[in-house]
Amino acid sequence: MSKVYFIGAGPGDPELITIKGRKVLDSADVVIYAGSLVNPELLKGIKAEIHDSSKLTLDEIIDVIKNAINKNKIVARLHTGDTSFYSAISEQIERLRKLNIEYEVIPGVSSAMAGAAILGQELTIPEISQTVIFTRLEGKTPVPESEKLSELAKHKATMVIFLSVGMVEKVKDELLQGYSENTPIVIVEKATWPEQRIIRGILKDIDTVVKDSGIKKTALIYVGESLMASVKSLGKESKLYDKDFKHGYRE
Repeated sequence: MSKVYFIGAGPGDPELITIKGRKVLDSADVVIYAGSLVNPELLKGIKAEIHDSSKLTLDEIIDVIKNAINKNKIVARLHTGDTSFYSAISEQIERLRKLNIEYEVIPGVSSAMAGAAILGQELTIPEISQTVIFTRLEGKTPVPESEKLSELAKHKATMVIFLSVGMVEKVKDELLQGYSENTPIVIVEKATWPEQRIIRGILKDIDTVVKDSGIKKTALIYVGESLMASVKSLGKESKLYDKDFKHGYRE
């Protein structure tokens, strides 16, 4: 039965696609992939007709899908990371609904999760931060006034900033309206790719750190006191495994 599968390809490492996503990719008749970000290793050995969406408009992508569905083919729409944010699947799904084309979304591993794993880092440390904010600086795509970095920084939660390393001076200025200048920061470039880089520093130096590294894109900015947990013992333990904490599974 013809259908469109939106698949999160993971952050880069071809082994970080889900088993379900891999099975669909291998069985698909047509694959449309985000060529600017998806690792081409994922496409090796597949039998499908392949289209690189980095060269296509939304209308052209939908035309490829329509033509495939009309021929009763299975379409795999391969996006980087996870599909739940900054993936642009919503606008595609709106078009498919209007065309009565069936679709399914298969989640993937976000680069935000992959970066934390590389650091050996839990982003929610008891008594330090129990909230993680995924966001971006406004650029060509605007953000609501209430979601500007300067507003979100007031929470002092752990923050993962996408698509913004190329505007690092503005990132710094806005974050300093909430976080202290000595707040830990980590830049993770191309998480899980062979050429990945990790750079640590503090907020007041973030612009210098980024410029000196030569990083201009495809990098995440992690901010928050919780980031100290991957470099030293903080002595903050959850109640989950506390010997004095009783719950339904442990008397």
